[in-house]
Amino acid sequence: MSTPPRPSKAILALGSNLGERAGTLAGGVADLVEDPKVRLCHVSPVVQTQPVGGPEGQPPFLNMVMEVETEFSPEELLAHCQAVEAKHHRERIVRWGPRTLDVDIITYEDVQQDDPELTLPHPRAAERAFVLVPWLLMDPQARLNGRPVRELAVEAADFSGVEDFDGEPGLP
Repeated sequence: MSTPPRPSKAILALGSNLGERAGTLAGGVADLVEDPKVRLCHVSPVVQTQPVGGPEGQPPFLNMVMEVETEFSPEELLAHCQAVEAKHHRERIVRWGPRTLDVDIITYEDVQQDDPELTLPHPRAAERAFVLVPWLLMDPQARLNGRPVRELAVEAADFSGVEDFDGEPGLP
């Protein structure tokens, strides 16, 4: 009798800047773990950030990260994340434009791949405080590309724009 494969750990980043942002994030988390092949391990606090890149005049984002165990391959997990985005009416009209829900795979175990459909770890995560700060709040020991997430967060250009969802600036 063969042993079933061990689930893989992944870090997912969620963001929303249209509609009922907090409710959308909560619904996104619930929808992501509704599939039995995805189990929730940890979730970060929600932070509010200014948009990075994309068109001017966008509303602020709410951002968070979550750690999951999954039986999906990286490509299957990507398809699952995109299906959850679609369920929340995500439209891909303008790159880095406003969105109801954005779900990115930041890491998947120690997988490193550079593929047009999915690059792992996420190619810009190490520069984005809106990913790094909630991840740090969830896991103070987290590392990305061999570096502490705490160091990467304070070096990120958008670090000063990260606030607690209640409007308090900075890290705890």
